[in-house]
Amino acid sequence: MEYTEIIIEPVLTEKSNWLRENDPKKYVFRVHKKANKYQIVNAVKKLFSVNPTACNIQNVRGKKKANSYISRASYRRGYGRTGAWKKAVVTLSPGEKIDIFEGA
Repeated sequence: MEYTEIIIEPVLTEKSNWLRENDPKKYVFRVHKKANKYQIVNAVKKLFSVNPTACNIQNVRGKKKANSYISRASYRRGYGRTGAWKKAVVTLSPGEKIDIFEGA
């Protein structure tokens, strides 16, 4: 698996912004389902030229949705689910940051 395929997108929420502002800085990414910690750390090293110290992974379950939406006037009866995905929280060395997120 290529390192460009491992990291799909950053997760930008209030909690992830709070983690990014503190020291040591932690960045949250949506990653490939089959990626492990070592692959994620190496992908972050190569893509952003930083030195990660730790990586925590969570499998996020899909949420149950009722009555899926078809059009403005009708709904389909029954239940569906959103897709499950994998989340990685990457901790950087003190003093390092990823400039893309900082706006610099």
